[in-house]
Amino acid sequence: MRLKSLILGAASLVALAASPAVAQELTAITGGRVLTGTSVIENGTVVIQNGRVVSVGTGAAPSGARVIDARGKVVSPGFVAVDSGLAGSEVGSVTGTNDLANGANSISASFDVSYGLDPWSFTLPVARLGGITRAIVTPSHGGGGGGAHAHDDSDFAGVQHGLQSPSLFAGQASIIHLASGNDILVRARVAQVAPFGEAGGRVAGGARGAEFTQFKETLAEVRLYARNRAGYDRGGLRELSLSRADLEALIPVAEGRMPLIVTARRAADIQQVLRLAKEEGIRIILDGAEEGWLVADQIAAADVPVLLNPISNLPGNFEIRAARMQNAAALNAAGVTIAIKGNEGSTHRARETRYNAGNAVSHGLPYEAAIAAITVNPARIFGAAGQFGELRPGAAADVVIWSGDPLEPLSDAEQIWVNGQEQAPTSRQFLLRDRYRGGGEGAMPPAYGR
Repeated sequence: MRLKSLILGAASLVALAASPAVAQELTAITGGRVLTGTSVIENGTVVIQNGRVVSVGTGAAPSGARVIDARGKVVSPGFVAVDSGLAGSEVGSVTGTNDLANGANSISASFDVSYGLDPWSFTLPVARLGGITRAIVTPSHGGGGGGAHAHDDSDFAGVQHGLQSPSLFAGQASIIHLASGNDILVRARVAQVAPFGEAGGRVAGGARGAEFTQFKETLAEVRLYARNRAGYDRGGLRELSLSRADLEALIPVAEGRMPLIVTARRAADIQQVLRLAKEEGIRIILDGAEEGWLVADQIAAADVPVLLNPISNLPGNFEIRAARMQNAAALNAAGVTIAIKGNEGSTHRARETRYNAGNAVSHGLPYEAAIAAITVNPARIFGAAGQFGELRPGAAADVVIWSGDPLEPLSDAEQIWVNGQEQAPTSRQFLLRDRYRGGGEGAMPPAYGR
């Protein structure tokens, strides 16, 4: 029956390529234009086995390999969605399906999105068809960052009990892969998230200056706690504004071991955040930075990477009066490491990441820099350089064969591997289309007569 086929087809989205035999297979992709993430190889050969890239070059396929002819096509690393809600939110307006937002004032910095990830999310196959094979899943906050799911700050208000309410911190991000299966987590707790600028000011009480003061005081408390855990246990410390779980979660940030993703859009806010990071000795990643081009040299001098949407160019509020389509090109020219985001939280529209990269190219960003901004740069920014986002020996075998230039909207991802496992080139949308197209068996429930 067609209905049975639909059910089995949906299950195949999860189960395909789970076979160990498939994962072990020696595969050579030959003859294509290979974008490694850092270079271009014409008529290249990419060899993968055991979930890893074995070699990349111009040689012949090794003996015994399954050979895939990619002549006339483009071969690229899988793309990486940053500031994403993939697997963390199914329908943004349905609270029960959104595990990116947290309103408990006793759990803020310690909020860990990895526990809410859904490997069976319908959003994953759709993103994969856009060449996305990895994602940085970030918690959301009132500033619209962290998957860019905007929430009213009142959603985060709770009972005070001496704790920050709402907190300055949204929680901790995770890295996932998009292979079919039941375990998509690559690494949890890779970064902390906090809103600054207008959103941060609202959280702190209404003014930007209040947030900076509160932030510095919070880090002082974290360092005090880290030096005096025994005193805290005895009740010998003064009352602190965060729970023990949140204090523990912020120790890596205060010590400079975990980066803080900071939403800052206005040039003046970016300057102040850079100053704060220097004063406190913390590592930051700028998120948004629509006016970053105005202070690009300062961002580059501070060696701070930027997560941005290059098509954000409308002055919709006073934070982005100077937003422009050339932002990505200007930041890159100044020497800033950039990663390009998808649209609307990089969840349902994560597949548009490559379109945004193409738009950045049309406004001055070099092509090779655009490819890097959706492959190697995200891996570097989040401490996974060489592990994914690049076709090089030893990296995860996340490989996509494209019908044409991947930054052109009309190009299709024809074959996709994640961790060396070939993925089904379909999604729930396609399965529903096939079920109802033509009105065949299974198109209507059995109770409906004809």
